[in-house]
Amino acid sequence: MPETDLGLLIAAARAAGEIAVREKARGLDVEDKPGGAGPVTQADIAVDRALRETLTADRPEYGWLSEETEDDLDRLSRDTLFIVDPIDGTRSFINGDATWAHSLAIVRNGRVTQGVVYLPEMDLMYAADASGGATCNGVAVQVSPDVGLNDASILATKPNMDPKHWSRDVPGFKRAHRPSLAYRLALVAQGRYDAMLTLRPSWEWDIAAGALILSEAGATVTDRDGLPLVFNNTLPQTAGVIGAAPGLHRQIADALVYPG
Repeated sequence: MPETDLGLLIAAARAAGEIAVREKARGLDVEDKPGGAGPVTQADIAVDRALRETLTADRPEYGWLSEETEDDLDRLSRDTLFIVDPIDGTRSFINGDATWAHSLAIVRNGRVTQGVVYLPEMDLMYAADASGGATCNGVAVQVSPDVGLNDASILATKPNMDPKHWSRDVPGFKRAHRPSLAYRLALVAQGRYDAMLTLRPSWEWDIAAGALILSEAGATVTDRDGLPLVFNNTLPQTAGVIGAAPGLHRQIADALVYPG
């Protein structure tokens, strides 16, 4: 058994990758979740089951929150829990792309303490321990230096560029996109993009691991209102995410219109 929580997550993520790749090679059975919640495959379910069995067997006192497990509000009574997205970027997974990830986090008293984002088909293992820095494949990563907002390269979906979200003109930054929120956070942690931004409510399982990795890489990571991210909420969502080097984060936050 891995001695540390981070070691446990890394080992579990690698095992999950083997399951997902094997199921993908067999051919995927795709169904649509109720309420327009997106597609799900037998691989999502198989990975979810394997992760839950492995992780909770090693840490039976930890609670559990996963996109593919019916929510048990017993988790609210636990000081510590796993927050997992078995496959983040399921549409990419179905389409044959490699930009999907396993996102695994441990949360204590609302704060993420360990996080792993693993992309099996790209052989990328992002990991972080609170106050221990962030790595990709064992090599330390760091957020890019501060730049001006209009000169930045930011991962964001097109709806974020609606003028209603911005207090003045829509900023002129270069916009890019990746389907997986976990991967977006990790790419910014690696310094490959200057920031990531999502103004929609964000499910905790999509962002918990990546938020810690990005924070440990030197970024400021908050919700869209500039408030610290808190996890294990009754409704497991945050009010969006802004992640960037401190100066750029401040510029983004200052330029936004705050709802309500």
